[in-house]
Amino acid sequence: MTTLKKPSQTITSETIDTLNRRVSIREFSEDPLYDDTVVTILNAARRTSTSSNTQSYSFVVVRDPQSKQKLAHLAGNQQYIETCPVFVAVCADLYRLAHAAQMHGADLAINLELSMVAIVDAAIAGQSAALAAESLGLGTVMIGGMRNHPHEVAEVLGLPRGVFVVYGLCMGWYETRPPARKPRLPEESVIHFEHYLPVDHATLTDYDQQLAAHYRKEGRKTSDAAWTEVIAQKFGKFNREHLRGFLEDWGYVLD
Repeated sequence: MTTLKKPSQTITSETIDTLNRRVSIREFSEDPLYDDTVVTILNAARRTSTSSNTQSYSFVVVRDPQSKQKLAHLAGNQQYIETCPVFVAVCADLYRLAHAAQMHGADLAINLELSMVAIVDAAIAGQSAALAAESLGLGTVMIGGMRNHPHEVAEVLGLPRGVFVVYGLCMGWYETRPPARKPRLPEESVIHFEHYLPVDHATLTDYDQQLAAHYRKEGRKTSDAAWTEVIAQKFGKFNREHLRGFLEDWGYVLD
């Protein structure tokens, strides 16, 4: 495996430092998070990259305790959805595109590519929102559990056909010290130059051991195969098999 050449000097910026510090935060303080801060964050995220300027995403900001309680239940009883001051539903949005096309007498030609455009646009915009929030000292955590019951989530949020929640984003201030950062896979396994270099068992075994040591230091029970075993158990079976049917019923095309 090729060893990456290290820079001769430290290269950094405020953005890089923010990314290097980031961890998922699940315990939030009761300090208020005002709308002007939230709107500033989301407006910054709206400047993120978007395919052909489609801007095929929307944010739904949720503060209402009852709505957050319902969403927490639908996401598998993830209580920090209730306890965070602001929950942002990050949505792929084909509804607005369809309306734009209809203004010119055209129906939106939805295929796999356009469906992916909306989903990728939403994913990028949500990540930009998280980065903007964390640059201000806020904590965030992303909630993929919004896809557990997408019909019910759409009902809670009043989403029209064509708009679905790709993931949620809990956002708020935090009082306790952030948890230690998890070790990531070695950079040689993720960063490739010119062509892809397959990973080997030894590299993944080493990473298993590093992650296991981290979890044990944090007081979590884990096997020695802390990463590979979880991947095998979680993704060695099909997850959220209902999602395809929902998306196709909701106006997306996956073929």
